[in-house]
Amino acid sequence: METEEKNECRIWVENCRRADLEAKTSDQLNKHYRLCAKHFDPAMVCKTSPYRTVLKDTAIPTIFDLTSHLKNPHTRHRKRIKELTEEDIRKIKERRLASSIDQIASKKDAAEDSTTTNEDEPQLSTEEKAFREYLRSLFEAVVMLGKQSIPLMPLKASETELKPNNFQALLDYRMNAGDEALKKRFEATAVNSEYLSVTQQSQLLDICENTVREEMLMEVRESRFFSLVTGDLVEFANEKHLPLFLRFVNQQNVLREEFLDFVPFDGDEPALVERLEAQLTDRWGLSMEDCRGQAHKATGISTTKMKAVAILLMEKYPLALHMPCSHMALNIHLANSLPFPNVQVVMETLRRIGAFFQAQSTQDELEKAISTHYQKNEEKGAALKQACIPGWTEQHNVFDVLLDMLPPLLLCMDNIRDNEEGKFAASVVADGYSIAETLADFEIVVTIVILKNVLTFTRAFGRNLQGETLDVFFAANSLTAVLHSLNEVNDNIDVYHEFWYEEAVSVATMIEIPVKVPRLFLRKQRAADVGEIQAEPYFKEYVTMPVIHGIMQEVEDMFSETNLKALKCLSLVPAVMGQMKFNTTEENYADVYRNDLPNPDTLPAELHCWRIKWKHRGKEVRLPTTIHETLQLPDVKFFPNVNSFLKVLSTLPVLKLEDSKSDTASGRLQAYLDSMPPHQWNKSLAMLNVNTHVKHDLDVMVDKYCRLYPEDDTEVDAESEEVAEEEAGMK
Repeated sequence: METEEKNECRIWVENCRRADLEAKTSDQLNKHYRLCAKHFDPAMVCKTSPYRTVLKDTAIPTIFDLTSHLKNPHTRHRKRIKELTEEDIRKIKERRLASSIDQIASKKDAAEDSTTTNEDEPQLSTEEKAFREYLRSLFEAVVMLGKQSIPLMPLKASETELKPNNFQALLDYRMNAGDEALKKRFEATAVNSEYLSVTQQSQLLDICENTVREEMLMEVRESRFFSLVTGDLVEFANEKHLPLFLRFVNQQNVLREEFLDFVPFDGDEPALVERLEAQLTDRWGLSMEDCRGQAHKATGISTTKMKAVAILLMEKYPLALHMPCSHMALNIHLANSLPFPNVQVVMETLRRIGAFFQAQSTQDELEKAISTHYQKNEEKGAALKQACIPGWTEQHNVFDVLLDMLPPLLLCMDNIRDNEEGKFAASVVADGYSIAETLADFEIVVTIVILKNVLTFTRAFGRNLQGETLDVFFAANSLTAVLHSLNEVNDNIDVYHEFWYEEAVSVATMIEIPVKVPRLFLRKQRAADVGEIQAEPYFKEYVTMPVIHGIMQEVEDMFSETNLKALKCLSLVPAVMGQMKFNTTEENYADVYRNDLPNPDTLPAELHCWRIKWKHRGKEVRLPTTIHETLQLPDVKFFPNVNSFLKVLSTLPVLKLEDSKSDTASGRLQAYLDSMPPHQWNKSLAMLNVNTHVKHDLDVMVDKYCRLYPEDDTEVDAESEEVAEEEAGMK
């Protein structure tokens, strides 16, 4: 084999006419020199996947322009092209003749081998071919249900009217449209019976889901490094599940974040960690040692549990850095992380407000209430209308907007409750009344005021984290100032609380809410026979101080020294480097990812060359501003450590996705969940719907089904299930 490789290398060098390469060994040529695909006849190229081009074993480069360099004085001496003598030409012809004879012999042997292989392969019978065509039709129907957000079970028009299963109805439609494979299969089926049992439908859904997932996992495995992102809980059949996303850089150097599965949320924190590990390693073939980040978009009571999960994962895998999720404003994340009941009530009410005003009718009513309340200050009213656009409850300044909107918001809810024109449904009126009752409580007003004032110090920092690469870099370097401001508030808590409490009383007076200590607390105090409790000291001890301490702790946890080191390495991006006048020191922070680099010992020298390259660029050359832009540069591959470094950094969940303004996996999942009532949600169809962009091969699905569920077994299972149903009906 080695002799054959040497002969091939010699022929390639001769065809290139590169005299300077003749003395090189085949190992040196393979390691340090490459030929473009354009030098090969198209018949010599076989593309085995979308990610790489592979040559045939017998490929020889034959397409060269050996004269154009003579016309261009700038390129004339770049490559030393050898002028061939008659003796050289004679030797080349002899070697090519010998090579051609060998190629013909090898092709003949390969043809004989393939003939033998084809003879050994089992031929499908007519029944087996028909069964495979039938399965293909079934899988096409399942994929169509997923893509179009069509639930398996339709809504009932009434208690007495039963509609057919949507899947069965779609099969009916296909047969009526002329699907012969389905017709032949079901022509003998009784009129009132279902075409497929529940078990068979479940099998089809599982195969579809796993096939699509495997396509994405192949890319993750090729990329190696990834980050783990979880979403808010979703409930299927009264069981809570955790949506699981993976973030990675694919072979085209594009950052992706894909939805992979739902993980059961039951059990304690160690059990959930074990389940996540088993899912990623045992089932998906990934290594948790390659996980470089984690973010958990938790709300409500799940927040505390997911915090504990993150800590346990970091204890086992220190480089799985726990960071905020780029999909959620930092101030929302910080408020969600506080385990206090009053804060959680405020956050849940915000989510309900966001859902309540998605309808145009309720949004119009809110704008009308804003105009009424601010009729003497039209400028303020116009600004507030502009601020309460869809999604305002998820913005960095949500607590500022909520406080300004509190009076018109309550007015709006009162108008909806009155429902004088009868345009609101009873459910809408009930929701509006419930939200108003929650907001018209002094404890909630105080909590909103405290959150607004404390989170003012992290607002700009959070905005920068969700900004461009340069903004994130400066945010990492400004954390000290943020913590200093929070510490200053904590040191002077008496003064700050006095001002904030006065603001809360002023707001409460404006909307006619009585200033009082919460009823539940008073009841407990009476039981303990404690004297009268004053409102101001109560709210200082039970609201202001816990909130400021909780926010400070969460900021320190989310932005530990290791996390900041990672973010400061963003100075590798040329635009950031330029902003710093090319006076950057990535080497000081690179130890975090030293083991992820191909040649860590050469990193200092490589970084020096990387800075020089961009510092002395041409005036017309623009500095790339993002990691994505930098990774798309053709010459980044000549800086292997920088290339690997940027790919690892790109997976950090705190960094925004390039297409975050348009389409994200988490957004598509939410759209699926919003498109139908909860009892119609299906895990497999959700997977197909969210990942419609992932290619799916129906033949692969058919092969998997035939391997896992042979036709005879399937028919036996279906019959036994029908018998069981009949027996249950008789009882």
